[in-house]
Amino acid sequence: MIDKMFYKTLLKKTFSNPIHITFWDGETVQYGEGAPDFKLTFHDSIPKGDLLHDPSIAFGEAFMDGKIEVEGDLKELVTSMYRSQESFLGNNQVYAKLIEKLSNTKKRSKENATFHYDIGNDFYKLWLDKTMTYSCGYFRTADDSLTTAQQNKVAHILKKLNLREGDTLLDIGCGWGELILTAAKQYGVKATGVTLSEEQYERVKERITEEQQENFVDVHLMDYRDIKHQQFDRVVSVGMIEHVGQDHLEEYFQKVNELLIDGGVSVLHCITSPRDGGTNSWIDKYIFPGGYIPAVSELVHHITEHDFLLTDLESLRRHYAKTLEKWAENFENVLDEVRKSKDERFIRMWRLYLNSCSASFETGNIDLSQFIFTKGTNNSIPWTRDYMYQ
Repeated sequence: MIDKMFYKTLLKKTFSNPIHITFWDGETVQYGEGAPDFKLTFHDSIPKGDLLHDPSIAFGEAFMDGKIEVEGDLKELVTSMYRSQESFLGNNQVYAKLIEKLSNTKKRSKENATFHYDIGNDFYKLWLDKTMTYSCGYFRTADDSLTTAQQNKVAHILKKLNLREGDTLLDIGCGWGELILTAAKQYGVKATGVTLSEEQYERVKERITEEQQENFVDVHLMDYRDIKHQQFDRVVSVGMIEHVGQDHLEEYFQKVNELLIDGGVSVLHCITSPRDGGTNSWIDKYIFPGGYIPAVSELVHHITEHDFLLTDLESLRRHYAKTLEKWAENFENVLDEVRKSKDERFIRMWRLYLNSCSASFETGNIDLSQFIFTKGTNNSIPWTRDYMYQ
C-alpha cells in the first residue's frame, strides 16, 4: 500500500495528457481530464529506491523486462512525460545528468563502437534506408522518404563544405560510407573515411569496389587520433563527437586543427544539448556506452579557443525527430526478421530507444546542430548562405 501511494504521488503530475494507469493489483486510476490518450499498466512494482536513485534506468529496464506495458503511441507517451513541467522525468533534465565513467581511451572507444555498431550490418539494413545512413536526415518537404532525406542531408553537408574538384576530404566516423562516396562521385574530391567499426569498415571497402571508386576513396579501420603527418582541405564529422566524451572534446578540436590546412573548412554535425551537456543513464548503459551530449555553448567555446572561425550554425532538431519516427516505423515493420536473431528484451529496448529519442528531439530536450568553422580566415566562402540551398 505504501509503495502504491508513492507511485500515485509520483505519477499524478508525470504526464501532460490524460492517462489511464492500472497497477499490479488491478486498481485503475486516471490522471487528467477527458478521454485518456494512453493506458499504462504496471504488471509489477518497481522498487522505490530504484526510481528515486535513477528513474531513467528504472523505467527503461521495467519496460524492457515487460513490467510496464503501454497501450497507445509510445513516442507520444514519452513526449507527454517530457512536456509535463512537474514530471520527475521532464523539465529538460533527461540529458542533463552527468555520469561518472571511465575516460574514452583509444581502447575503450573501440570497445564502445563495437558494442553499438557491430551488432550486425544485417540488423541495421533491415530498418535503415538503402544508403545505410545512421544519422539525422534532412527533410526538404514533409513528404520526403527516408532515403530522400538522407540523400538531402549528405548533399546539404557537402554544399556547406564548399568543395572544389581535387580537394582532399576526411570523414571522421564515416559510417557505411555514403558521404565519402557521394563526395568523390559528385565533386571529384579525394575522400578518406575512418571508423572504429569493423562491420562498417568491411562494407565501405565493398562499396568502394562496387562503385569503382578505388582511385578516389579510401577507408581505414582506425582511431582518428592515430592519423599522422596528413592534412586535408576539408574535415567532416557526422554523429561522431557524441562518442568522444566530455574529457576528450579538447583533444578532438586539437586534432582537427592539426588535420586541417590553413583556411580549411570543417563541418561538425552532432547531437547537442541546448543548455548543460550530459547524458542519459539508460542510453549510456544499453545503447551508447561512453557517450556524452555536449552543450552548444561548450562546442562554441572549444571552436573559438582553437582559433577556428565559426561561420555558421544551424539547428535540425525537428529533422531528427522525424528521422527517428521513420526508423521506429521501419523497425516495427520488420520485427519478424529481427526476431530471427534478437530476443524480445532487445526488441523492447530498441523500441524504447528510437521512440524516446524522437520524443526528446520533439520536445527540445536535445537538439541537432551543424557547425561550420574554418582554420583561420577563408575568404573563398560565398558571401551569402544561398550556396547551401541551391
